[in-house]
Amino acid sequence: MALNKPAAPWFRQAWPWFLVSLPLTAVIAGFITLWLAVVSDDGLVADDYYKQGLALQQSIVRDHEAARLGLVAKLRFGGGQVMLNLSSTDTVMPPTVFLRLVHPTRHDMDRAISLVGDNGNYTASTDALDGRWQVLLEDESRAWRLTGTIELPAETEVRLEALQPVN
Repeated sequence: MALNKPAAPWFRQAWPWFLVSLPLTAVIAGFITLWLAVVSDDGLVADDYYKQGLALQQSIVRDHEAARLGLVAKLRFGGGQVMLNLSSTDTVMPPTVFLRLVHPTRHDMDRAISLVGDNGNYTASTDALDGRWQVLLEDESRAWRLTGTIELPAETEVRLEALQPVN
């Protein structure tokens, strides 16, 4: 005659622990996701996106003004210097222009440089830059602007030219 062995308690069985581990893993992953969402910076999201959208029309007007003035700029980077040659068919060159180098993903890396010169030749000192940059050049009164992109240090020169308005 065979005696039946008493069954082991449930917590000594493998299947209950396996079945409990699946939802427990999902709960832990959810808490980790929540923690990452709270502590990480959403740098690409603008707080004032509505105002930026409204300012788009004003930016287009500035691009059209640069085209009307026939502005063309050649920007060179090298040796810790930024050199700019600005020419126009219809205006006197301002004594100071402003250059903004905008990093596409990290706003804390953006640079604002004031270029001083005369006769359309401007220079300024800058630190070494690396990566892809959006280039914005504008006058002191913000009446016009020229835009472009540059990949530093692979490219050391960029030509900025106003886009002709579409009629």
